[in-house]
Amino acid sequence: MKKILILGAGTAGTIVANRLAHELSNGDWKITVVDQSEIHYYQPGFLFIPFGIYSRQDVQRPRRDYLPREVETIIAEIELIEPERNRVTLKNGRVLSYDYLIIATGARIAPEETPGLMEHEWRRSIFDFYTVDGACALQKRLRTWEGGRLVLNIAEMPIKCPVAPLEFLFLADWYFHEMGIRDRVELILATPLPGAFTRPRASAILGGLLEEKRIQVVPEFTLMEVDPDGKKIISYDGTEVEYDLLVSIPVNMGDAVIARSGMGNELNFVPTDKHTLKALHYDNVFVLGDAADLPASKAGSVAHFQADVFIENFLRYIDGLELKPTFDGHANCYIESGFGKGFLIDFNYDVEPLPGKFPLPGIGPFSLLQESRVNHWGKMLFRWMYWNILLKGKPLPITAQMQMAGKWN
Repeated sequence: MKKILILGAGTAGTIVANRLAHELSNGDWKITVVDQSEIHYYQPGFLFIPFGIYSRQDVQRPRRDYLPREVETIIAEIELIEPERNRVTLKNGRVLSYDYLIIATGARIAPEETPGLMEHEWRRSIFDFYTVDGACALQKRLRTWEGGRLVLNIAEMPIKCPVAPLEFLFLADWYFHEMGIRDRVELILATPLPGAFTRPRASAILGGLLEEKRIQVVPEFTLMEVDPDGKKIISYDGTEVEYDLLVSIPVNMGDAVIARSGMGNELNFVPTDKHTLKALHYDNVFVLGDAADLPASKAGSVAHFQADVFIENFLRYIDGLELKPTFDGHANCYIESGFGKGFLIDFNYDVEPLPGKFPLPGIGPFSLLQESRVNHWGKMLFRWMYWNILLKGKPLPITAQMQMAGKWN
């Protein structure tokens, strides 16, 4: 019996576990999933918690409810991956052997990487919203905040969901308007990017919206340290930005087990072929989702499209066929812009976001690179789709590869 071991049961790991259980015969294959937590989080929902739109209960479910019964599920921390010996050791001492390994250990925030960030002001005047605890703490703080200078800083790229910082500021603008204190709040984005986003066309549109909403951008700000006593952040070139309330997107890194196992780069992401999703240095190891070092967005949609491509390719691979270079970096992201409206962008490694209609060419119902209420409701509907369709590996009417039909330059 062949053994498939999946490390991590987040978005990518859960989808792939469901798809593999459906595609492979139980008599010939044993599929095992390992994750350290009993709880599965809908991470895109963290964005809405600070503004009281979602609660903690809206973004979490029992992990086992979304994994197939025929898949062995182990809740434990991983101590070490030994790819040369085809085995993984858990912190409880158990050793798991495998024929094929799928690494889907995700990414985490690492505030400890930035001097001053986690000192005495952590979650008092300095907050994050990339964790459920951080988002809930920020929600409690915003309820009683009377205004001042709110700075959102991105420490370093890459980060999970690159549009989330912009969405936070758009929602903050809306929230403070609703609270009646927008004229007492200064919103600032300090980013290592040269503009609002990584792609020029989308950056121009989103940057224009930031300007329209009176949200200041401090570009090319590479965070060196936080001075919590002086309430300022300092970049490597000496630029200082003062704050009353700091919302930080800390350095994002891969799981510590990747570093312990000597399999990652300097940020603990695993070097991976960007088109086949196979680990560059190991023939029977694949990497999905945020754990890979791909030049693609670390977002749930990317994990979904990777899973679709991976399943087809993996079935070829176990039959002795060559892997096809079919993953194109496809990403599809809704962007909340506040006041019940939103944007939708669709892009890949080579093609930046373009205007058009999605998913049906010329029909939509969603408009690309255009603010609309329909796009907002698309984002809100996605939470239901995530729990009921996406995680369970059911098909969605969206192709894994980016389609140019319905788009224009």
